[in-house]
Amino acid sequence: MDRNRWFIFAGICIAIVAGLIYSSNSNKVAVDEVNPFQITTDREINDQVYGNKDAKVIVYEYADFQCPGCGGAFPNIQRIKEQYKDTVAFVYRHFPLTSIHPHAFAAASAAEAAGQQGKFWEMHDLIFQSQDTWKDLSAEQRQTTFEGFAKQLGLNETQFKADIASEKVSEKVNFDRALGIKVGVDSTPTVFINNNKVDDETATDLIQQNGDKLVEQINAALIKAGEKIPTTTSSEPATTTEQ
Repeated sequence: MDRNRWFIFAGICIAIVAGLIYSSNSNKVAVDEVNPFQITTDREINDQVYGNKDAKVIVYEYADFQCPGCGGAFPNIQRIKEQYKDTVAFVYRHFPLTSIHPHAFAAASAAEAAGQQGKFWEMHDLIFQSQDTWKDLSAEQRQTTFEGFAKQLGLNETQFKADIASEKVSEKVNFDRALGIKVGVDSTPTVFINNNKVDDETATDLIQQNGDKLVEQINAALIKAGEKIPTTTSSEPATTTEQ
């Protein structure tokens, strides 16, 4: 997928924080008692985790499927996830910037609806890989496209249509976004390693270059936790599968 034009002009998509806070409040998502630096395990739909769920190092990504910066970072994150999947937990949390990306919430809902049939990561990959094909569609065309992805993945299409419009899926997306606001997310992609937010230089490198700065910080976290650094490396993006 050719994203050179985004690398020059997009960078990190800036959120309109006041609008997000309003949206979170309007959906009455209560996160005051929730630790955002733990993997959720007690909700109807829990965190989407790729890799080692019991890892001492957890990478949290707050992202927007329609954000060009997130699309630019996607191949690097794919490669890093595959390289570190045995020693690191990678958590994807939704942070749809609906004020500037009108399809972002629907895309997040499509991924979570696929997750109800065990195919979150497969749908996640398809949505990012095809970002340029659906980002400018009408709402009706977008829905048809996502339903086509569900068919491509072999999902029960009736269930998928029900789940994408369900309250439980909507609540999951709003819950993730509320957690992001709680920890000060104001752009996408925003990445935390355990409870440490990576700096803007690292995020920009992830979008525009090869993601090596994030790899260095993951390695440092593994060493601090007494874990071994994986020896296998690959410069090619990997295709994830459900873990």
